[in-house]
Amino acid sequence: MAVHAHPDDESSKGAATTARYAAEGVDVLIVTCTGGERGDVLNPSYVVPAGHEFDTIEGKRAVRRLEMAASAAALGVRQEWLGFVDSGLPEGDPLPPLPEGCFALTPLEEAAAPLVEAVRRFRPHVITTYDPSGGYPHPDHIYTHTVTMEAWEAAGDPERYVVEGGAPAWEPLKLYYNHGFSMERIRAVHEAITERGLESPFGSWIETREAREIPEREVTTRIHVADWFPQRDAALRAHASQIDPEGFFFAVPREIELEVWPTEEYELAASRVETTLPEDDLFAGIRGTEAAR
Repeated sequence: MAVHAHPDDESSKGAATTARYAAEGVDVLIVTCTGGERGDVLNPSYVVPAGHEFDTIEGKRAVRRLEMAASAAALGVRQEWLGFVDSGLPEGDPLPPLPEGCFALTPLEEAAAPLVEAVRRFRPHVITTYDPSGGYPHPDHIYTHTVTMEAWEAAGDPERYVVEGGAPAWEPLKLYYNHGFSMERIRAVHEAITERGLESPFGSWIETREAREIPEREVTTRIHVADWFPQRDAALRAHASQIDPEGFFFAVPREIELEVWPTEEYELAASRVETTLPEDDLFAGIRGTEAAR
């Protein structure tokens, strides 16, 4: 189970990993906390699909659901919504208040309840989500971490989040933070591109690291996913309102990426099984044991 804040996050954070495991026969579920209703059009060539609109919350939600369905199909995974409303990214000095009724203002037990239910029903052995910083300071990303940690602790306790007729308690075995944009990866790819005399899309990232607020965190697990980069890229392109096919996510030559950084990285945040670090498999310590049944 991969828990994400918005539709499109699943395509830019661990997408090739989910595609690889799905192709290998693992049952993979993407859980999306919000509908992405406050996302702006970020693709200058975007055209709103016929019969839809993008200038209302409801219209955006409908379009983002279409895009999410196409992304999940590209990755070969299942996907579910928790049903909360995007909080938006507040900007300005001072920052404006978050909109009433948004995900990040939802009380924790109310926000975590549907995720606990999803964990108990889906019964994942492994959960991935964001580190405490959210990966970057979007209130929905930070709260996704908080809500996922609550579900990790509570889903296995039959005395918590009791729902009459609901699925029985289920205790996941491993919890990971995904590392979408580590500075180590950015520097390595940047140097490989510039060594070939090409222009790197990461120049400003290197120069303004503090402004980008990219956390440096421990990597415990590297998943080799080069063969699934095409599925990742297809999932990115599925989010046509957000992802410019000529833009940032496609600015790194794929042959350089394959050579320099063919993996996706994770941090083992909690484990209820024994494992040996470093790992090359999210299911290390689970495969071939009674816990995997």
